[in-house]
Amino acid sequence: MSDKRQDATPDTRTARVTGEEALAMHAEGRPGKLETRLTKPLVTARDLSLAYSPGVAEPCLHIHRDPALAYDYTSKGNFVAVISNGTAVLGLGNLGALASKPVMEGKVALFKRFADVDGMDLCLNTEDADEFVNCVKFLGPSFGGINLEDIKAPECFVIEQRLREMMDIPVFHDDQHGTAIVAAAGLINAAYLTGRDLATTKLVINGAGAASIACAELLRAMGMRPENITMCDTKGVLYRGRTEGMNQWKSAHAVETSARTLAQALDGADVFFGLSVKGALTQDMIRAMAEKPIIFAMANPDPEITPEEARAARPDCIIATGRSDYPNQVNNVLGFPFIFRGALDVRASTINDAMKIAAARSLAELAREAVPEEVARSGAGKRLVFGPDYIIPNAFDPRLISRVPVAVAEAAVRSGVARKPLVDPARYARELTNRLDAAANALEAIHERVRANPRRVVFAEGEDESVIRAAIAFRNAGYGTPVLVGREERITATVASLGVRLPEGIEIHNARVSSDNTRYAEWLYARKQRDGFLYRDCLRLVNNDRNVFAACMVAQGDADALLTGETRSYSVALEGVRMALDAEGVLFGLTMMIARRSGTVLVADTAIHERPDAATLAAIATRSAATARRLGLTPRVAFLSFSTFGDPKGSIPGSLRDAVKLLDQQGVDFEYDGEMSAEVALDQNLRASLYPFCRLTGPANVLVMPGLHAAHILTKAVPHLTSATTIGPVLMGLSRPAQIVPTGAGVNQLLDMATLAAYQAIGR
Repeated sequence: MSDKRQDATPDTRTARVTGEEALAMHAEGRPGKLETRLTKPLVTARDLSLAYSPGVAEPCLHIHRDPALAYDYTSKGNFVAVISNGTAVLGLGNLGALASKPVMEGKVALFKRFADVDGMDLCLNTEDADEFVNCVKFLGPSFGGINLEDIKAPECFVIEQRLREMMDIPVFHDDQHGTAIVAAAGLINAAYLTGRDLATTKLVINGAGAASIACAELLRAMGMRPENITMCDTKGVLYRGRTEGMNQWKSAHAVETSARTLAQALDGADVFFGLSVKGALTQDMIRAMAEKPIIFAMANPDPEITPEEARAARPDCIIATGRSDYPNQVNNVLGFPFIFRGALDVRASTINDAMKIAAARSLAELAREAVPEEVARSGAGKRLVFGPDYIIPNAFDPRLISRVPVAVAEAAVRSGVARKPLVDPARYARELTNRLDAAANALEAIHERVRANPRRVVFAEGEDESVIRAAIAFRNAGYGTPVLVGREERITATVASLGVRLPEGIEIHNARVSSDNTRYAEWLYARKQRDGFLYRDCLRLVNNDRNVFAACMVAQGDADALLTGETRSYSVALEGVRMALDAEGVLFGLTMMIARRSGTVLVADTAIHERPDAATLAAIATRSAATARRLGLTPRVAFLSFSTFGDPKGSIPGSLRDAVKLLDQQGVDFEYDGEMSAEVALDQNLRASLYPFCRLTGPANVLVMPGLHAAHILTKAVPHLTSATTIGPVLMGLSRPAQIVPTGAGVNQLLDMATLAAYQAIGR
């Protein structure tokens, strides 16, 4: 992103994952992060005849007569190529095409995750700009857009410009324009808060690479005067008449000035944009800037100056960085997925300045609005309210998908580059909202809130290899302090065998020799003495049962939450936990099922009640609906059965109907109905045609099961039969947070459940 390269060794102080964890994630199961999924059934011979020969001839002939029909009959209209030669990979330098592939796969994944845009990574083994252009220019028939990535300057300018001239689909170099758009959005709001007009604002940019030049060009297009933008590189200010280290792109941004150094350029400047290296900006330089200086220190992984250092020098400054652990992150993921989404949906022939400016203004406007609750809870311990610490939207704001693409699409239409009209922007916005699963954003918001409010979590089975790995990941992610229960020598030996280092901040407690045993045993005896337990029974449990010991730690306030279940059955683990922790209201398990197409569905009860009665079912429904709402979903609760509204009859549906009646009496504020079969609950069209009286206005997203047997069959079978991901069962209703994972859970599942346990502890 600049002409200064970052050190190729990642900064371990800012890393949330270890190198070993990253390698394991990429190698686990099917290597890499991508695979091809079919969108049509190909089961029978007839299916094959329709999809391939002879049926495929029909769309071929139609497209031959009218090329625009390729958008109707193929994936072209939702397909982007992510292309690199690996000459500027992240901050790591020229790693080559093959080594860039993990990054390109990741970029494809981000397109899908944030905007439901499909993609393919193409890594070209050439550093010659002519060869690169010649490879890409012939790809237009296959793709709706080209996203160029990690190509060093100045070749990136040549490649993008030539491809834009040659191709009739959008060509976008994200390292340039993505950074520029998000930074421009932040500057719009920072200027608003400090009472500045862009036309008269003085900007200094440190770094003269692709992103820096793109920032300068976009801000010029938005009304900033060229003479008010001073750019610096490693040799100082780009001034008119300078010859050393110059090229045609730098020369275009040279200005008449007597300043020759960054420090001289910043004297009296309003804004600093850093796209360079750590430490490039000093406190003395900031002190010399104008009142209420605006500082965008965007070098990664470490900014040109930290927010703490900047505010110590100038308490009146507004500062943004490229880091997610500081407010105001300039994050490209706020831009490129949504920009391409809008461009693709109106079949734009290019992404022009009007579309980039529309994206920047849309982002700026969104930051000024009230933040949804599920996003506000992730605000690093502070409320996300428009102001100096919140000038750029959170990357997981669910409104991004319905705002930025609409603005981009409308700008494409106005500027004449759209080949498909945007008839109803409001309807388009609603369609965009339905593309993504709000719960996925909410889960990341949960993780961010835990990072902002770290907690002590007891890992009861601390000698197990997977548990140790999860505890290390928990610590590295910044979620809090893991407490491993086990023998120190066994844990140390296991860590050594893994070839990793136990990070500082992980505690080890041996239940048998702990100095807290007597205190825990006395407390447990006072609690259980009228339930048939002698003191020696309680002491033996505390000494020998790690679940009891861990639960006592949580009950006595020595830890905030606990995790167990990896090596023992759910019922055995729960029995140990319940020795020290009571239920508050109904105790039940809630499983989250995330499917690629249908989104998130919550299933309850998946852990406790074999045959719940009507009152229990109603309580489970109410608590599950509240959880759905916290995840950003509009709860629609279906009580499931083999029967649908009395057909066929049986004994089980009666309790479900009684639960519905109880909710009627309670006047709850969410949609619910039942009893009904699963297909009726999930298929809105079927429900509308056969049961128009049903109260649900859309597919159910909370499924209340009639019994534990059905819940287990559903949640255990579906992940093996489909691509759905399950999280849980999450134990709900305990007096203190405790989570029990399925026996043999993987490291990621352990980490997710530990994070959810920590999240439950916040605010207690």
